[in-house]
Amino acid sequence: MSDFNWVFFVSKRLAKVDRKGRTAVTSWIASVGVCIGVMALIVVMAVMNGFQMSFKDSIMEISSYHVRVSNVSSDRENEFLGFCSRNNALCTVEFHEAQGLMVSRKGLQTASIIRAVPENINQIDKGFARELKIISGKFDLSKPDYIIVGNTIAYNLGLRRGSKVNIAALSGSSDRELLSENREFTVTGIFFCGYADINAGYSFVSSDAARKYFSMSRGKSYGIKLKSENRSYDFAKSIAENFPDVEAVTWQNYNRSFFGVLRMEKIFLFIVVMLIFLVVAINIFNSMRRLVYERKDDIAVLSALGGNPRSISNVFLLQGLKTGVLGAVPGLLLGLAVSQNISALFRFASDVTGNSMFLAYARIPARNFPSEVAMIFLFGLLSAFLASLLAGRNVLKMTVAEVLRDE
Repeated sequence: MSDFNWVFFVSKRLAKVDRKGRTAVTSWIASVGVCIGVMALIVVMAVMNGFQMSFKDSIMEISSYHVRVSNVSSDRENEFLGFCSRNNALCTVEFHEAQGLMVSRKGLQTASIIRAVPENINQIDKGFARELKIISGKFDLSKPDYIIVGNTIAYNLGLRRGSKVNIAALSGSSDRELLSENREFTVTGIFFCGYADINAGYSFVSSDAARKYFSMSRGKSYGIKLKSENRSYDFAKSIAENFPDVEAVTWQNYNRSFFGVLRMEKIFLFIVVMLIFLVVAINIFNSMRRLVYERKDDIAVLSALGGNPRSISNVFLLQGLKTGVLGAVPGLLLGLAVSQNISALFRFASDVTGNSMFLAYARIPARNFPSEVAMIFLFGLLSAFLASLLAGRNVLKMTVAEVLRDE
């Protein structure tokens, strides 16, 4: 009988004997711990990825673009647009921005970034149209006094479709009055996107409104969308080399602090859940040590019959791996099932309980990355393997004489 077959046979026999013992209960608890740890980490990381990708998509498609270019002079505008077209930019959108203080007719106030975009931006920029969801009214900037506002701005100012709102203060305005009453706009639409700061801090007007109210003394600004966001650095570098007077900023640099915070949150969350595996590993270690102690007589008999310490140690290592597999595989399947159906689960909870609060969580995005899922699964197995390996080392130190003396 080969060494592997011998280890497998002995491990199987010991497992049958242990099914009703205290060690079996400890092993099952350890397996449940691995299962919960793997499932929790997969779900938590999927939700974190979902939120991060939702933020990222909204920021790139609505706010920062893949590359933002400013100070493009009029005499080089056509050359710049031709350069973007030759380098396979999906779209190049001219825009103007200014900080504004919005005041409703009720006297309510809030600050907002007022961005002027082409009237037909939904046809020019498909990503913008996809991420900016109109929840009331429609996207209509056909007149200079039309405005689209975020849902949080609408809530704070008590606005709805057809409401009037005045931009009382506008940075860089061509209007000499700091607090003007002549910049009144009609709300034609209210939007929602996946990033709360955009909902609370952005409003959109037409390019005609920019020519009427904004200062046009500076060069033009453009937002550029690429086929792949990963090309943004190379594209911005190429612009800087060909147009040294303009300023090109990638979406990573424009949102560096925000995405830095997101990465730190993800790392911190990962560490916290890793502690679950540490507790589980300690539980498995104690389970294996107890099993070794309870099986001293069997270890002595196996040694007397010619079993070498390494093979006997591998018996307990195999049992620890079994504990890890029995926990990690169900944890993997449950984690994927929950993360892929998390919205449906919250809607189901709302239907069963009659509590509409669960519907607020039905919008939670979730996105699994195969590399992360594989790493979590392997880490669950590794925690069981290392705990069993450490516990099995006790077998290597035991001799038949020591066992008989303890008896």
